[in-house]
Amino acid sequence: MSNTLALTIDSQLAVLSHDVERYARAVKTVPMLSAEEERELAERLVKEGDLEAARVLILSNLRFVLHIANGYRGYGLPQADLIQEGNIGLMKAVKRFDPTLGVRLVSFAVHWIRAEIHEYILRNWRIVKVATTKAQRKLFFNLRSSKKRLGWMSNQEVESVASDLGVSVKDVLEMEKRMSLNDVSFDPPEESEDSNDEVLSPAAYLEDTRYDPAVLIEENEWEQHNDGQLHTAFEHLDARSKDIIWQRWMSDEKATLHDLAAKYNVSAERIRQIESEAMKKLKKNIVIDA
Repeated sequence: MSNTLALTIDSQLAVLSHDVERYARAVKTVPMLSAEEERELAERLVKEGDLEAARVLILSNLRFVLHIANGYRGYGLPQADLIQEGNIGLMKAVKRFDPTLGVRLVSFAVHWIRAEIHEYILRNWRIVKVATTKAQRKLFFNLRSSKKRLGWMSNQEVESVASDLGVSVKDVLEMEKRMSLNDVSFDPPEESEDSNDEVLSPAAYLEDTRYDPAVLIEENEWEQHNDGQLHTAFEHLDARSKDIIWQRWMSDEKATLHDLAAKYNVSAERIRQIESEAMKKLKKNIVIDA
């Protein structure tokens, strides 16, 4: 990677909070490393403490952080913050990466990227859920100072707060209930010896395997297996059937029945029949594993 390109990406990082789209375009221009290049850089970092090698490893994988962070848009948190937290996770992963493991950095880094994003969401999600409307935001920032005692408020106090803030009594009661709830730690307390704490913690039942390296490898191998079977079955078709199936299903510009009827000087219904018979042959020749 050239120094000019690296400096360009550094400047984009500085404006991430102001222009996420510009940042996204910039990180996608950084060349991806080959497995050999990645291993050499990681070895330089481990053996020589080469910070420039670490910098290149981080920059070349920023696009993956962007991809993972995009999966957490539904929490209502700033996208720039999610990306920044994921970048911190990537930096931690680069620091701990062992090139002798025989895996790519992105596979190793997924855990660290997601962990930092999860931690950020868990620190902030309750504020997002508590205050969504304009009235709720006003209550959230003013209710504590308006309350005259701890615990649940009396009807008179509720009416007084509602009047002072210009909101409904229902909104005050709802906000009081939300603010009285306790946050739950994603992981069980480290000092706890109670097995129930571990079972009841969100980490025990909230699982996301989309970026699990084992799952990704299995899905990739299964896709290659299916592609291979389809290719083998396709070779059993005659030339005309191959062309019709290709034009109707595999080509970027799909042909109509009438287009193919004109090409082969037959009726559109005859093309449909040939297509149907070819599809049956494909299904017959593709072995479905149990």
